Amino acid sequence: MASDAKDVRALLVREARTMARRDGSRSIEAEHVLLALAATRTTSAARMLAEAGLTEETIRAALDRELEQSLAVAGIAVRIGLLPEATPDESRNPHIGDSTRLLLKRAMDAPPKLGAGRLGPLRILVGILDTERGRVARALRAAGVDRAALRARAAEALAAGNH
Repeated sequence: MASDAKDVRALLVREARTMARRDGSRSIEAEHVLLALAATRTTSAARMLAEAGLTEETIRAALDRELEQSLAVAGIAVRIGLLPEATPDESRNPHIGDSTRLLLKRAMDAPPKLGAGRLGPLRILVGILDTERGRVARALRAAGVDRAALRARAAEALAAGNH
C-alpha cells in the first residue's frame, strides 16, 4: 500500500472485519485486530508476532484457551474445540468495538508521537500490547508470551523508524 493510512484502513476495515465476521461477532474487537496483524504476513508487526510464536492459528488456540479458562472461573466446564464453529455472516457489517478504540488510542499515544497519518501495523501492535487487561492480554498469558518483552521490541522498532 502507498501509505500507512491505507495500511491501517485495510487492516481494520477489511482484515479485522473479516476476522470478526468469521467469529460471528457484531463488533471488531482487539482480538480481531491481533488476528488480522498476524494474517498480514508481509508487515514487520506480523514477522515480530511470528518470531514470538504467534500465528493466526496459535492466536486462535490461545483465545480458545482463554475462553475455556474464563468460563471455568464462572464454574462452566467447556471444551471450545467440541462446540460447533460460528457461522460466518457475510452480510453482517461489524462496527469498531470498545477494545479496538482503546488500542487505537494507546497506539496513537505511544512514543514516538508521529501524528495521525503515521498509524501503521507496528504502532497498532504496540497499542495491543499496551493493554494489560482484557481478552487479548489473558490469551497472550495463556500462550506463554512475554507481552512486555514483545512490546519493548515493537517500541524499539518504532523508535528506529519502522512502522
